Amino acid sequence: MLLSKLLLPTLKDVPQEAEVISHKLMLRSGMIRKVASGIYTWLPLGLKVLKKVENIVREEMNASGAQEVFMPMVQPKDLWEETSRWEKMGPELLRIKDRHERDFCLGPTHEEVITDIIRNNVKSYKELPLNIYQIQTKFRDEVRPRYGIMRGREFLMKDSYSFNIDEDSLQETYLNMRDTYKRVLERIGLEYKISAADSGAIGGDSSEEFHVLAENGEDTIAVSDSSEFAINTELLLKEGEDINSLEGKPSPDGNGTIQVKKGIEVGHIFKLGKLYAESMKANVLNAEGKASTLYMGCYGIGVSRLVAAAIEQNFDESGITWPHSIAPFDINIISIGFEKDQEISAASVKLYDELTNMGYDVLLDDRKGGYGAKMKDSELIGIPLNIVIGKKFLENKEIELKSRNGQSSSNPITDIKTILEFFKDK
Repeated sequence: MLLSKLLLPTLKDVPQEAEVISHKLMLRSGMIRKVASGIYTWLPLGLKVLKKVENIVREEMNASGAQEVFMPMVQPKDLWEETSRWEKMGPELLRIKDRHERDFCLGPTHEEVITDIIRNNVKSYKELPLNIYQIQTKFRDEVRPRYGIMRGREFLMKDSYSFNIDEDSLQETYLNMRDTYKRVLERIGLEYKISAADSGAIGGDSSEEFHVLAENGEDTIAVSDSSEFAINTELLLKEGEDINSLEGKPSPDGNGTIQVKKGIEVGHIFKLGKLYAESMKANVLNAEGKASTLYMGCYGIGVSRLVAAAIEQNFDESGITWPHSIAPFDINIISIGFEKDQEISAASVKLYDELTNMGYDVLLDDRKGGYGAKMKDSELIGIPLNIVIGKKFLENKEIELKSRNGQSSSNPITDIKTILEFFKDK
């Protein structure tokens, strides 16, 4: 991709509306633009990152044995009335009417829709277990959308729903999804904690949240300094007790002491049990040939929120420092004098073609302007490796390698092996 052809409206100044680092940097780097409160357009740079996160989630979901579908965002009132959630959801549920005055909503989640599909199409325990997922836009009419993509009204989410014949089978699926989410977060390169949580409006028997640790996190979790124990402080605090009073207390699991951390909730997994299946009469024939109510689980992970969470963990004073796995581009070729020096432009294009043919996602900065301005933009958008073709190339056919973490090296332009090793190591 030639940078001169990329829609990349970077900003020098921080927009007043932005409160947290991820929101500021996503606006400044030209990843998103606001359409309305809590609603954003993903521009090309942001969409590349979003798609990379989405692909990681999809690959791990497929590896877990789950099957992908795509359900409608618009859902009918009658399904939601079966579970009594039409009223229970309150104003977060955006209700609409069609031309015939029939009631619908914009889906914030899809328990009702998927349960309806399963009850009408799965008849025997022999067809179970099933884990069905989708990656789709959701809408929740937040009373106060904040923090950009981290707390928007419209967002991209992976939601999945399991159907099991008994509790033991549900437990197996639940643990499988727990491990799947761990692999997703580890592939992205995020520091996280799994905490016991309140099941909230989704309901069910029990649930756990996946928190990416970050100073700007909305949630406060208590973690052990000597084990994997973590719990949302809402479940640990006694009435009238201050959060800070938890610091240094013995961990409830008996290992070490409590530390209070801020986290961004990026995933939530639930054991629903029979909650939805009973109300919607979702049954199958068991081994004895009798009707048996299904056991359900649901598992959500915020695909768009993961992008914001990754930025909250990976930034410096110059901009974003993406993990390699989700960086919008692998390499940026900064060509100084591209528009006026044929030798530089030819060398830049040749190197671009070589790296692209090797499978790297490469950006070529062919714009007018000097080294300082081009490097500043590259640091802002967070490309892991910059290759500078300029004065040194004209003098001795050398290029400069500069990683996003500040390390640098000079090498012959023909030394592709060193270039790639430098990228891999940095």
